[in-house]
Amino acid sequence: MRKRSLTAGIAVASAMAAGLSLVAVQTAGAATGDTDAKAGKKAAKAAKAAAYKADFNGDGYADTVSAGSNGTVAGVKGAGYVTVVYGSAKGADPKHRQIITQKTSWVPGDPEQGGGWGGVLAARDFDGNGVTDLAVSAPGNDTGVTILWGSKGKGLDGANAVEKEVDGSKLAAGDFNGDGKDDLAVGKKGSWSDLQVLHGPFKGGQAADSEDVTADVGDSELGEITAGDVTGDGIDDLFGTYGFEEMSRKSQFWKGSKSGMAKAVATQDAATATVGDVDKDGYGDLVVRTVPGGVLENLPYDHGTVKVLYGTADGPSKTRSTTLTQNSAGVPGKNEEGDEFGASLTAGDVNGDGYADIAAGVPGEDIGTGASGKDTGAIVQLLGGKGGLSGTGAKNWDQGTEGVPGAVEAGDRFGQAVSLRDTDGDGKDDLAIGAPEEDGTSAEKDAGAVWSLRGAKGGLTATGVTSWGPTALGAPASDARLGVNFAR
Repeated sequence: MRKRSLTAGIAVASAMAAGLSLVAVQTAGAATGDTDAKAGKKAAKAAKAAAYKADFNGDGYADTVSAGSNGTVAGVKGAGYVTVVYGSAKGADPKHRQIITQKTSWVPGDPEQGGGWGGVLAARDFDGNGVTDLAVSAPGNDTGVTILWGSKGKGLDGANAVEKEVDGSKLAAGDFNGDGKDDLAVGKKGSWSDLQVLHGPFKGGQAADSEDVTADVGDSELGEITAGDVTGDGIDDLFGTYGFEEMSRKSQFWKGSKSGMAKAVATQDAATATVGDVDKDGYGDLVVRTVPGGVLENLPYDHGTVKVLYGTADGPSKTRSTTLTQNSAGVPGKNEEGDEFGASLTAGDVNGDGYADIAAGVPGEDIGTGASGKDTGAIVQLLGGKGGLSGTGAKNWDQGTEGVPGAVEAGDRFGQAVSLRDTDGDGKDDLAIGAPEEDGTSAEKDAGAVWSLRGAKGGLTATGVTSWGPTALGAPASDARLGVNFAR
């Protein structure tokens, strides 16, 4: 990979070695996009298309959160840190940012070697004050969760460790009991397969109450959990992937309700998932990447397949689905071993037409020929419509696309993570793209980087695109792998 620095013109005044939180002056902006409750059933359905607005300072613009989860903090390698790039009328603004670590004065705990803090993130208003908060944990451990509290006009400025013992390596957020208060779904400590829902509003680290969520899956292990309203009743549901050793197992779906989570129902096994109403019928549709032959170990070598299970009042449809690959009509590219089409998925409305659209990461995409183009990565925009998700209007984006900063380089894995949020408040969701193996300067191998493509009437556009790496934010760069994830 050729060494370079992204958005090098952004000056940084101070270092991060002590976990300093860097916050630029807040930019005022008008709140946007909240659906008027009196606008009728049609508008309510259309609102399901837009991505959740993660707004940590209450200015009406969505903010972009990603972790340098392998970054060095105060000399501790692999401790990890969290970055927040705040939104503005011009979209994501890297000059207005925060870097938060376990050395930040108001964050509990201490950096741990290889801890990977920030590797798991979920954003919702957990304390009910009208401003988004951020749940932070790490993959591969069950040490618990920290919630960073959002504050109007300030951003993230306080934190508490969740008091209940949980497996923080699995996180998803939503309103699972329909009381208007956001909840946090987590893994159940000491269990391979079960979950817990911590119901809001939280007071400090204490949830209002908690609920066990069980799955009858034998020895299978919980993989990823995803939240969204599939059943169209205004209450979020949960979807969990499962596997045992090298094999995938049937995924589980739990319907949320005012009386608690319903009994799990087995559905399509999957590697990753997102929820969005791609056909605007009022039901959220479950979009997954399938597991080739049911063998998890084959995922890195797979061309990738995206499948839509359309929502119904009972959950994901057992009879209606759409399957898309890069060989499908209108979808850019072609099926090639190791492309991993759909390795990351996110739902939102990029063109403001009321249909949810899907961005699918293709981090193993090769561009050009030979070793220099291997695993450079790409993303594919898939548009929703009256008939559901299709290749109509699909578009490919990579670092060789005109207007996208950077250059095609082997091993960057552009598209490893994706997230749709409306960062500029125009009613069209913008796409954050992570490339965790992007190099910075010659001394900053695998620093990682993030790009933000703006939504527009015609879909995603490079007009006004923004990109940043750790150095531009004032964060440790070498091996940080910024862009490995985004807040769910």
